[in-house]
Amino acid sequence: MVARTERTDVVLVGGGIMSATLGVFLKELEPSWNIILLERLDKAAQESSNPWNNAGTGHSALCELNYAPAGPDGTVSAAKALNINEQFQISRQFWASLVEDKILDNTDFINPVPHMSLVFGEDHSKYLAARFDSFRKEKLFERMEFSTEREKIGEWAPLTVNGRKGNDPIAATWSPEGTDVDFGALTQQMIDYLQTKGVEVRYGYQVTNLNRESNGSWTVDAINRINKEEPLTINAKFVFLGAGGGALHLLQKSGIEEGKGYGGFPVSGLFLRNTHEATANQHNAKVYGQASVGAPPMSVPHLDTRYVDGKRALMFGPYAGFKTNFLKQGSLLDLPLSLRPHNIYPMTRAGIDNLSLVKYLLSELVKDKNARLESLYQYYPEAVGGEWELIEAGQRVQIMKKDAKKGGILQFGTEVVSAADGSIAALLGASPGASTAAPIMLNLLAKCFPSKIAGWEPRLKELIPGYGVKLNDNHDLADELMAHTAKVLGIHN
Repeated sequence: MVARTERTDVVLVGGGIMSATLGVFLKELEPSWNIILLERLDKAAQESSNPWNNAGTGHSALCELNYAPAGPDGTVSAAKALNINEQFQISRQFWASLVEDKILDNTDFINPVPHMSLVFGEDHSKYLAARFDSFRKEKLFERMEFSTEREKIGEWAPLTVNGRKGNDPIAATWSPEGTDVDFGALTQQMIDYLQTKGVEVRYGYQVTNLNRESNGSWTVDAINRINKEEPLTINAKFVFLGAGGGALHLLQKSGIEEGKGYGGFPVSGLFLRNTHEATANQHNAKVYGQASVGAPPMSVPHLDTRYVDGKRALMFGPYAGFKTNFLKQGSLLDLPLSLRPHNIYPMTRAGIDNLSLVKYLLSELVKDKNARLESLYQYYPEAVGGEWELIEAGQRVQIMKKDAKKGGILQFGTEVVSAADGSIAALLGASPGASTAAPIMLNLLAKCFPSKIAGWEPRLKELIPGYGVKLNDNHDLADELMAHTAKVLGIHN
């Protein structure tokens, strides 16, 4: 069957939080632009944005220790953590504005859940104390508390202390302003709004090819995975590849020079989930610990309170695994088919420098249920093993790219890769991802539409009152905006 050809201003590839966020920005900034969103599955937010496929932490660096490692002299810098917290504040302001403007119907997607760090042993306790001393001087972390007293830690998170044997030192920090975010529910609300504004959302369509035309536009070819007799061709002025782990393949299909040298390393995750109401109601915190030696940052153990579909549950993990698919519902050929002459050397060099990660993944693969429960008992000594079920979380594809000094590096984070003319952009990488979707998309807008960004600033400042401002350096504004967003989003702590 011959594909029908359509023309539009923007094509968004992927039905997750990133495409939804960019779609809302563009509709608010350029209401007349025509937008088509293509999602390969039969509904939105079923990969990385699905609530059971991610930690939903609302990453604000309150509890994630990997954002502030100790230096050679034992000191701890809050710089990276502050940057992530500032980004999350932008996302919160954006969501609050969408609620006030009736773009979002409700705030069920976000709930107040304090964030904690919990460590064991004298050395880790000294590190956490040093981290606290560094963090408490900063405005965005001023509410953080620290304790080595089991009684106090038990007040914050009783399940972590009850039944704990021995006298080994433990230490914890506690931040009451933490949140749990259901990015699946948030994404669906955004896409529902976009559809009311004329955005065409096509489910079941998988992009198979991208070609740049002589006038700078892009022709996007897609097949219908649900009804294979309906291929589709779209000519668009701008294309965003927000397909999670699938974005790398699409970036390679585009052929843009800026995408050369990029590779991806997939890491799968498993979680233990407890939906027993009586147990879940005893724990209201996200408790993050220290990553194992060689483990990727996304594998930091954590005991999480989750709210999904209005119900409270607990999750513990992740337990890392390795599969060669880039999407949870992808193909095992994803990794080998991503190899190109331009990325083999950077990927090889990155692999050599991260042999400890490979060793860690191999050790994780051989763990049985009892071994996984032993990890849980360290954070929840009285856990009942029979209450916990093992679930498969989402795939994360870490960035591997060229590096002038090392030849290639493995990068933990997210990165926008765009063509020089701004006509196409892809988002690669993983955590903190969804929590920083708004600032990531603001960065994309500035890179891809430099001639328009100044004209968009008035509306952007309405959507994000702290646009262009570092709240940590503007204490009065920080108090005002953080209190306002907490009130609007219903997350008073």
